[in-house]
Amino acid sequence: MLRDWLEALRIRHVSAGALFRRIAKEKRISLEELGEKALEDPSIDKLVDERTIAVAEKGNVVVDGQLAGWVLKDRSDLRIYLMAPEDVRLERIAKRDKVTVEEARVQTEQRESVQRERYSRHYGFQVEDRSIYHLVLDTSLGSIEDTAKVLVSAAIW
Repeated sequence: MLRDWLEALRIRHVSAGALFRRIAKEKRISLEELGEKALEDPSIDKLVDERTIAVAEKGNVVVDGQLAGWVLKDRSDLRIYLMAPEDVRLERIAKRDKVTVEEARVQTEQRESVQRERYSRHYGFQVEDRSIYHLVLDTSLGSIEDTAKVLVSAAIW
């Protein structure tokens, strides 16, 4: 539904996470391995940042990603932080990645631990800091369609 609205409004959608996954695929390593490498090599995150900024500067785009709000802070009109309780997130990740919830938990805890350290070390902020966002939305409170309606309403408000 959100994708349909974005298309109708001629707004593109770019996922910084998908960009990071694409880089992992290009390098033929796992997402976790790329995260570990990025902890020691800030050029990996900078590459994602550059690609994200290049897309954002063309305008008419929604960019999602943990760093997107921070990287595009001065270039964005609206910053929304989407969140959900851990159990909901893990179920969604397990479904997306076709793994068990326990496997999703282990992978997510490891990935998020590395991300917290990377963001602190390379960007100087705590991932839990949501002070730059205009809206924080718990996506577990409704359906995907409900979430899409809130997002579109916030964007056109």
